[in-house]
Amino acid sequence: MKELIETIVKPLVDFPDEVIVNVTEEDNRITYLLSVNESDIGKVIGKQGRVAKAIRTIVYAAGSLQQKKIIVEIKD
Repeated sequence: MKELIETIVKPLVDFPDEVIVNVTEEDNRITYLLSVNESDIGKVIGKQGRVAKAIRTIVYAAGSLQQKKIIVEIKD
């Protein structure tokens, strides 16, 4: 899943080397914390959050077979 997020985000940003995805697992949820260069945050979020929503939708669909709740956060 981490690779999927990186594959989606890296072509969108100006600094693909600074795309970092941290994963934390708890009892029944997995959190993916996406960190990008400060100047690229707007590109990852998109107008009215459309790009971020699309990323979340793809990740949720890909992880739907897991029995854990998946959360994608974008670090400011």
